[in-house]
Amino acid sequence: MGVPLPTGSDVLLTPPDEAEARWCATGIVAAARCPSGLTELQRLLIAAIVPALTGFEIDVAAVEAEVVARPLGAQTFAEGLARRNSAFRGRIVQIMVLVQLVTDPPDPVAAHSVAEFAAALSVHDDLERLIGEYAIGGRQLAGIDFDRNGYLRDFDGSRTSNLHVSTALTGAWEPVTDDPALAGRWASLADLPEGTLGRGVHEFYRARGFVAPGNPGSAPPLLAQHDWVHVLADYGTKVESEIEVFALIARANDDLRAFSLLAMVVSLFETGSVASGAGLFEADRGHLSQPGMTVRLADALRRGALCTGSTDFLGLDWFELADRPVSVVRAEFGMPPKHERAIAAGSVGPWEAGGISPFQINAGRQLAAAEGREYRAPGALSV
Repeated sequence: MGVPLPTGSDVLLTPPDEAEARWCATGIVAAARCPSGLTELQRLLIAAIVPALTGFEIDVAAVEAEVVARPLGAQTFAEGLARRNSAFRGRIVQIMVLVQLVTDPPDPVAAHSVAEFAAALSVHDDLERLIGEYAIGGRQLAGIDFDRNGYLRDFDGSRTSNLHVSTALTGAWEPVTDDPALAGRWASLADLPEGTLGRGVHEFYRARGFVAPGNPGSAPPLLAQHDWVHVLADYGTKVESEIEVFALIARANDDLRAFSLLAMVVSLFETGSVASGAGLFEADRGHLSQPGMTVRLADALRRGALCTGSTDFLGLDWFELADRPVSVVRAEFGMPPKHERAIAAGSVGPWEAGGISPFQINAGRQLAAAEGREYRAPGALSV
């Protein structure tokens, strides 16, 4: 039976103290742990995410040993969070799901356990249930339909004024490759002063040979929304940086369904359990397992959590912000800088060495040659 949500003055809204941070970590381990124990990636994820979001370091090995010695039931854990609201509980379940999601192959026992903990916390989420079903079915299922069970569940292609498409979209990730008005709007970013967000996005595209929405061969307009976040949040465009961008996007949005975006990206770029997504991405396994990546993901979650209010970065009309300096837009969203730990772990910006792939550099050079101009990608050429 689920622990009821608190009401009125019973709600605890202060940040967790050290004891509660450890309690949350214990619950995450208890829920997501496979019978054979946590994997190394799971340990690294928990060890990175809990301190990033609470400020308290956690000895995951000690926590796991405690769970083995004294198993923690879902009901008992939920009772320990009785004063926490649905948002707090939902975020804990999301971390449980994320930690469970990186096991390869998926473990049905852990999936069932996460579902039990979610129910005890009175958190009901289609994505959590779907991932549980996927784990139980193993590799026999084709993949996870994150769109229908997460952020895009209520997508309406006729209500996409923020994307500036000339006709309604039939699907969220539908490309728009013949829309002169849309293409012209993106081209106009070149006329903005240097240092503005829009000019930064224009240079970001040119350096990588990306094709702007509205033109043949372009990415879906909805996916192009996340490119503005690359520039705003100072993330490069290798796969590891894509994970950071979507972690920030998912955590900045108070709608818990936005987590499906991060779950999709992790399933594409760690386990490969999803073959393709977002109308452009293709599966490429093992990127979250790269050294430092759990720290980088955790810091992106922290930055998203600290943004002011709730922001749906894929739902913004970015052109309304395009003429403002990048620093001003960051301040408006309350977006904090990267933590030094993330930088030390390898997090780079679009114009830093390692912030652009050799393939993208080659595409950018080809575009520059076709347009008869010198290729420019300041700071990013030493890959």
